[in-house]
Amino acid sequence: MRSEPPAHRAAPTSQAVPAHPASPAPAVSSGSPAPAVSAAGLSLVRDHTVYSCVMGSRAFGLATDTSDTDVRGVFLAPTPLFWRFEKPPTHVEGPEPEQFSWELERFCALALRANPNILECLHSPLVEHVDDTGRELLALRRAFLSRQAHETFARYALGQRKKLEADVRTHGAPRWKHAMHLLRLLTSSRDLLRTGSLTIDVGEQRDPLLAVKRGEVPWDEVDRRMVRLAAETDEAAASSPLPPEPDHARVEDFLVRVRRASALRDSVGGR
Repeated sequence: MRSEPPAHRAAPTSQAVPAHPASPAPAVSSGSPAPAVSAAGLSLVRDHTVYSCVMGSRAFGLATDTSDTDVRGVFLAPTPLFWRFEKPPTHVEGPEPEQFSWELERFCALALRANPNILECLHSPLVEHVDDTGRELLALRRAFLSRQAHETFARYALGQRKKLEADVRTHGAPRWKHAMHLLRLLTSSRDLLRTGSLTIDVGEQRDPLLAVKRGEVPWDEVDRRMVRLAAETDEAAASSPLPPEPDHARVEDFLVRVRRASALRDSVGGR
């Protein structure tokens, strides 16, 4: 069973069905059938999704003919489920091979910690489904943004760069697709800290980035770009218009309100 990385593990009191790593890079299809999804998890995704979007290369404007369609979503588990010893899952993988969803509270907690993948989900230009609760969540996008993104994006970028450098030492070249996505992430992070807004579509950078993916740009040049972008990100953080901390109170008010509404609605009929 795959799970979220150690820094983002679910609380031990919550049960999680098979999970997918919470990282900014799009999932790479293994070509194998998706793992079985529990009936409870399937029901939550099918009946209680409040927001879903397309992520990965398609959302970033980097899709090619062979790109997967990565779907990410948020579901609101009915409040009465939390009154049982066995809690609802914090995340559900599936039912489609490239589909992954978080329970609303877990999603908000990760967003408040400036998890890059979660923040990018909130800003996908490709929304597949949104209901009233999902629209409220999207209206809170700015409440999640803060200068904490500098640390979380930079930490992730550093880890990915070390892996690329190890590939160069071992194999003589990096994994070019990963190098492309790291350049994209560094650019997105820099611009977020400069402007206070998160834009994930690469726009006019599509062709230069795809050239990196094809291995047409020497590693030394790619590495220089990464160093420059990291320095520009640090500089932007020093004068960023973003607040030092996210708006925890506003997000918590939203969660309490939707949990209360769910309790009133889903308790009807002796549930």
